[in-house]
Amino acid sequence: MAKERIQKLMAQAGIASRRASEKIIQEGRVTVNGKVVQLGDKADPATDDVRVDGEKLKFQDIEKVYYVFYKPPNVLSSNTKDFDDDRPTVRELIPVEGHLFTIGRLDAESEGMMILTNDGELKNKLSHPRYEHTKTYKVTVYGEPTPEHLEEWQNGVFIGPGEKTAPCYIKVLESNKTTTVLR
Repeated sequence: MAKERIQKLMAQAGIASRRASEKIIQEGRVTVNGKVVQLGDKADPATDDVRVDGEKLKFQDIEKVYYVFYKPPNVLSSNTKDFDDDRPTVRELIPVEGHLFTIGRLDAESEGMMILTNDGELKNKLSHPRYEHTKTYKVTVYGEPTPEHLEEWQNGVFIGPGEKTAPCYIKVLESNKTTTVLR
């Protein structure tokens, strides 16, 4: 096999996402052939001894698994609870062994389809912004948005300091005085 970036190998082995793997590398927890690695280092999984926290990575015998999961409301999209919250995570609702990546996120109150897998490459190809995958949401809002509101939303909405959503296409599916369904 050819040499690959170590964070990519870690994702393929189901250790963590590429970004999380980069953090693990920066913390000095990864070695190749006994030497602590740096970001950008590469290894050949066929010949090099790659370890995280002293545990050897297994590349050949990992069976890829894929789950399509309908996330109900009041369930967290994350794998773990990073804060004090009584609501369950999607990972807690899927009783299987091993690490799973969640592909995509939905707000805790939202419901919809999510994919969980141990396939780090697939997660990267479906999640990374450079692949520009189209996402479709069905949203119910209170009232009837004006044409000006719809145009503003389609141009992108500020969701934080200097952080704006990408432009989108909005179609009104149904509307009455109390609610409007958008896609």
